[in-house]
Parts: sequence; structure tokens; C-alpha cells
Amino acid sequence: MMGGNIFLHWRALAATLFSVVLVVGAYLLARGIDSPPSAQASTESALLQAIATKDSNSDGLPDWQGVLYGIPINSTTTDYFNLGMTNGEAVARGLVVPKAIADITIVTSPSGLESVDPSLPSASPEGTLTDVFSKSFFSLYLDAKVANGGVELSASQINDLASKTLDSLSSLVTPAPEYKSAAELTVAGSGVDALKTFAAQAEAIIVKNKKATTATKSEILYLQDVVERGDVSALPHLVSIAKMYRDTAVGLATLSIPTELASHTRALINTLMRTSGITSDFARVKNDPLATILALEQYGNSEEALPKIFSALSGVYAAAGITLPVGTPGALFLNTVSQYRVSTTGGSQTP
Repeated sequence: MMGGNIFLHWRALAATLFSVVLVVGAYLLARGIDSPPSAQASTESALLQAIATKDSNSDGLPDWQGVLYGIPINSTTTDYFNLGMTNGEAVARGLVVPKAIADITIVTSPSGLESVDPSLPSASPEGTLTDVFSKSFFSLYLDAKVANGGVELSASQINDLASKTLDSLSSLVTPAPEYKSAAELTVAGSGVDALKTFAAQAEAIIVKNKKATTATKSEILYLQDVVERGDVSALPHLVSIAKMYRDTAVGLATLSIPTELASHTRALINTLMRTSGITSDFARVKNDPLATILALEQYGNSEEALPKIFSALSGVYAAAGITLPVGTPGALFLNTVSQYRVSTTGGSQTP
């Protein structure tokens, strides 16, 4: 986790449409984040549930679902459509439809004039994952209704469609492609001197980018501040952390990497860049909550990867018999990665 080290951390379709809140909840609980340490996994699971169920204006619709129905994510009214009931009640009664469907142009006269339902204003920005979900769901909905002989789908069928849409969307955004291939990195030199030089250069890059960030704790804790406490001042810190990860990855990719460290360093560079993208999606939680939900799904894998990579890096230095006194260039880097070294018996080298 970053705080202690240099850098380590979408109700119903109702009568005519869909019931998604429970679907998303079940989806998230089913997929979850199984493998990170229990405390970390608990925090991530709680955040997933909080984002999926957060209802800032108490209108009976989670924020992200309100966006799908054309309600601006920062709307404070509980009766956005002026129907004399809460937004949640309007959706449950089938009185409003998702924006992706409302925006479908329809023939209103034999002359072919088209119109768009004006009662539903623009919602999420074009191209956000929340917007993509709505459009992707509608495409599947139309196909399924045709296959069903034009008969309205049951709630169960709708739920299946929503789950399939989420699965499809998730598969499109994970995993992120590698930032650097082996062929794109410079691998040269080996031995004690090359390893010491790399440690010093890597440390300089890491420290420089750590100092450039405004953050004082990990990205998962800042996301928790936004989601659970409504602290929007945490958003710039998330952006700052994402930049730190990205710039560190970019910097490390410019170094000449000793042969012994090649595969581990490439893994570190790609994991840092992937974590940068995930953290950037955390910062989108107010405008594109589905992006954050899907980013949280990926987060555990990246968080698991970093300690393993550090352990592998440390193992190389240990095998070469390299130790560096405190204050020596490279010592901070070596000390950081050494905290995660696993001994040959499988136990951690440090408490």
C-alpha cells in the first residue's frame, strides 16, 4: 500500500424495462475480489457495494442508475421528471425509460419525420462506461425480444441480459494491455555493479514521482473518502496518485535493465501503468461510477502483483549478496523491495 511505502493499493426494468440494482449487487458479490489480504478485500468489497447502492439525493435510485435514466449525477431533486413521485417510484412503475432507449429516433408521421422524447435530457457523457452499458443492454434487449416472438421479456430474462451486459463490458476492459513488451525495453549488463546502478536510478525515479504527488495515503482510502464520506477533495489526490504510477512506469522503462532483473522489472513497469489506469477510473466515480466499479474489480489483481514482483526483485539482490547502507543511493529502493522478500521456506522475510 502506498501510505507506508514508496508506492503500494451499477430496480427493475419494472413493467416494461429492467431491474438492475439487484443484478449488479449479485454480480458484484458473485465476482467479488477473492484473493487480496482480508482487510484490503473487505475494504474493496464495501466500496463496491457502496458505489452500486449510493443514492446521494435519496430519490430511490442509485446514482449510477439515475444516470442511465437521464438524471444528471449531481441532481438534487427526487422528482426529476415532475411526475409527483420519486424517481425510484417512476422507474418502478415503468413511467420512464433508460436514456439509450429514449434517444432512439422514431417515425412520427408518414413523411418520415423523426423526434426524440424531450422529457429525458442528456445524461452521462457520451462514451462513458455507464453510457456504453445502457446502449449495450438495449442492443441485447432488442435481440432477445425478437427471439421471444416480440413478447415482453420476463424479469428473470431481463436480469440475465443485464448480467451478460456487465460480463461483456468487463471482458472488454480487463485486463489492460501491457505498456511495454520485452522488446521495447533496454536490457544490458549484469552483475553487482549493474544491479547497484539500477537500484540507484530506479530509486531516484520513484522518489521524484512520490514527492510530486499530493497524496498522503493510498488510492483505495481516497476512494473510500469520496464514496463513504462524500469528500470530493479526495479526487485530485486520486489523479495525483494515478500520475505518480504512470510517471514511475515511464521513467523505469527508460533505464538500462540488468539481465537478472529484466522480467521482474518489465512486470513492475506494466503493473504500475495498469494501476495508474485503475486509479484514474477511481477518480471518475462521480461522473462514471460504472467505470469505478469495473476498476475495483481489477484492483485486487494489481495489488496482489506488486508484492510478488518486489519479492522477486529482492531475491535477485539477495542472491548477488548485495546490501546497501542507509543513505547510499539505491538503499531505499533495496530496502523497500526487501520488505516483501519471501524466504525459501515460503515465509515472509519481514514481519
